[in-house]
Amino acid sequence: MATKIAHRSANVIVSEQLKKNAIDLEKEMSAHVVTWWGPIQPPVDQLIKQAVEHRVKQGPKRAKRLAMVLQTSGGYIETAERIANILRKHYSWVAFMVPNFAMSAGTVLAMAGDQIWMTYFSTLGPIDPQIERRDGKGMMPALGYLAKYEELVEKSRKGTLTSVEAAFFVQNFDAAELFSYEQAKQLSIELLKEWLVKYKFKNWKRTKTHGRIVTPKMRRDRAEEIGKKLSNTDEWFSHGRGISMQVLRRKLNLEIEDIDGRPRVRDALRNYYDLLENYLGTIGAFGALHTSDLLIPFG
Repeated sequence: MATKIAHRSANVIVSEQLKKNAIDLEKEMSAHVVTWWGPIQPPVDQLIKQAVEHRVKQGPKRAKRLAMVLQTSGGYIETAERIANILRKHYSWVAFMVPNFAMSAGTVLAMAGDQIWMTYFSTLGPIDPQIERRDGKGMMPALGYLAKYEELVEKSRKGTLTSVEAAFFVQNFDAAELFSYEQAKQLSIELLKEWLVKYKFKNWKRTKTHGRIVTPKMRRDRAEEIGKKLSNTDEWFSHGRGISMQVLRRKLNLEIEDIDGRPRVRDALRNYYDLLENYLGTIGAFGALHTSDLLIPFG
């Protein structure tokens, strides 16, 4: 019995310190902090909705600002859209803070922010939405399926398709499944374009090099260029390949806030993230939803 009491007390102590660390980060960011650490799939949208509504109700208001600490390997683009709608409903300014990684649908979600904050270690990823496998055994990246399909079609057109590939193609081709992958890819690109123009590019008034006035068309064109590059499998080769802050700036000309250049924010985020990571490892959880007054571990 004594062991159980000690264990429970330790959890309480860690929870209290996590709350303190979250509040410290809120002060540095002058914003509410909500953390999602896990896949982007139902019912996370419902959980985030409840957490955000509770956080807004509890206050302090902090000028309707939110800093979402995001760590995810990706998931469903439709769920990412619902999360973005929730955040933008309740907050007029949203920043996504990525201390480690936010891949695939997580990358698209980050584009719904006014700012993206990363360290030299952080990565985003190619925008490759996940689709439920036909056999029900988990999810698979849509772009990988489409790339392979297009490769087989091209081989067939050139007359270089082998009998084994032809048999595989006939056996596994599903027009409805292919259509769903194409739709998921297009939705990802369209959402990214919409969110970049509406939020991240809203204060882009003049070009940095020549000081030209930025037109709505220039914002749309830049957003489309970023969407195409992030969904180009030839550019990134792998669904799971991380894209660093430096590469995002250089190849995509995307403005990223450097956490390492803000020592007080860096230290507050590091104290918060490291303690949450250690705590989840201790209790055997794979992720969590966390605010200063709410902790829901899972896994």
